[in-house]
Amino acid sequence: MYPLVDTHAHLDEIENLEVALENARQHGVVAIIAMGSDLRSNERVLELAERFRGYIFPALGLHPWTLVEGSAEVRATLRFIEENLDQAVALGEVGLDYQKGLVSQVGKELQKEILAQVLELARKSEKPASIHSRYAWRDCFTVVRESGVKRAVFHWYTGPIKVLREILAEGYLASATPALAYHEEHRRAVKEAPLSQLVLETDSPVAYRGHRAEPSDVIRVLQLVAELKKLDPNAVAEATTNNAREVFSL
Repeated sequence: MYPLVDTHAHLDEIENLEVALENARQHGVVAIIAMGSDLRSNERVLELAERFRGYIFPALGLHPWTLVEGSAEVRATLRFIEENLDQAVALGEVGLDYQKGLVSQVGKELQKEILAQVLELARKSEKPASIHSRYAWRDCFTVVRESGVKRAVFHWYTGPIKVLREILAEGYLASATPALAYHEEHRRAVKEAPLSQLVLETDSPVAYRGHRAEPSDVIRVLQLVAELKKLDPNAVAEATTNNAREVFSL
């Protein structure tokens, strides 16, 4: 089996992490991009990357869900990202989320303003960004494109195909996740994305169909992509791993 990369995992949330990492190695996972989402998790992914150097690669992020923690926490997180960006391979997880309950607490304009600030750090440092875009697909693409960021992965895309085609035309990538097993909109998006613009991820430890994902589940994502696209799994593995290495400069 060709080596695999899990391009989006929340390792700070996984119980028995060392066991999960050993399981991942046994399943051919050669690298994991560990996503940060707030100040605490950003600190943790840097610690993990130092401890598992050459295997875990840190991304520093400010998830839209964490914006409810208040402006002081947001400022502290932005400051931490800026001060430690040289240690990271990417900005992530960042983005917009227009789920009704969140928008009632953190308005769309504020979300876009903060995303633009994070993306400016990505642009200046020439690092890629891992983009969360739930219910905000058009606005998210617009903010990312206008930021001047050259490399971005639209994580777990489930939005309109018309917007996805614009995302791909801009040269950005999409990710395939365990949700391929059950989510029709995600299946449609992954089917649309060419293999040259696709990476694999688990979003560990997200739960799907009663199972809590860990990085070794990237092998299942690989199988789902191969089935959906009617391609040889080794061809999918080779292409997606090469894409991951290129976009994250691994």
